[in-house]
Amino acid sequence: MELIAANVIVLLAASIHACTGFGFSLLATPFLLLVFAPSDAIQINIALSIVISVLLMPKLVADLDRALLGRLILGSLLGAPVGILVYLFADPDQLRVAIGLLLLVLTFFILRKFRFARSARKDVLTGGFSGALTSGLGMPGPPLMVYFAGTSIRQSVLRSTTLVCFLITYSLSLALQIGFGSSSWEVLRAALYLLPATVAGVVIGQRLFARIDAAQFMKLLYGLLILTGAYLTLGSVLPI
Repeated sequence: MELIAANVIVLLAASIHACTGFGFSLLATPFLLLVFAPSDAIQINIALSIVISVLLMPKLVADLDRALLGRLILGSLLGAPVGILVYLFADPDQLRVAIGLLLLVLTFFILRKFRFARSARKDVLTGGFSGALTSGLGMPGPPLMVYFAGTSIRQSVLRSTTLVCFLITYSLSLALQIGFGSSSWEVLRAALYLLPATVAGVVIGQRLFARIDAAQFMKLLYGLLILTGAYLTLGSVLPI
C-alpha cells in the first residue's frame, strides 16, 4: 500500500513539474517523508528529479536564458556544500519540521505578493539558496519561486532555465550526499520502482503545459502547500 501511495505521489508531482518547471520536490518530498525515512525520501526525490530533467532536456534548449542559467548554477555550486551539512547532521524530525516551515514561508511570501528587483548579484544569491536547499532537503524550487514571482520573464523561458539548473544542482547534490553520507540498494530499488510513474507524469505534464489554467492551478498548489506544510510542522511536535 505504501509503494502504491508513493507511485501516486510521484505521478502527480512529475505532472506538475513538467507543466510548470516547479513542483516535483515541493509535492513529492513532503509526502514521500510519510512513506520513507527522511534521508531516503530526499535521495529518491533527487534521483527521480534528475530523470525528469533529462527527459525534458530536448525541449528546453531553445528557450534557455543562458546568462541567467550561468548565474544560478554559480550560486548553486557555492550553496550546495552548505546544505550537505544539514543533510548529514540534522535530526529526522528536524528535517520534517524544516521542510514544513519552508513550505509555509514560501506560500506566505507568494500570497503576500512580495516582489524582488532582479540583479545579477541576486540571481547568484538565489541560486546559492537553491543549491543549499537541494543538497540539504532535496528542494531547490522555493527560492526561485519567490524570487521570480511577478517577473516579466516568459513562462517558457523560466521553465526551461530552471529545469536545466535543477538538473545540474540535483546531480551535484546527489554526488555530495553519496560521497559524504551514504546511500543504499533500498533507495535505488525504490527509485527504480517509481520510475514508470515518474515518466508517465512527465508525459501528462507536457500535454497539459499549453492547456492549463495557470491561475486556478496555482490556487490549488498553494492550498496543498499550506496543508502539507502545516501537517509536517505540527505532526512532528504534536500527536497528530
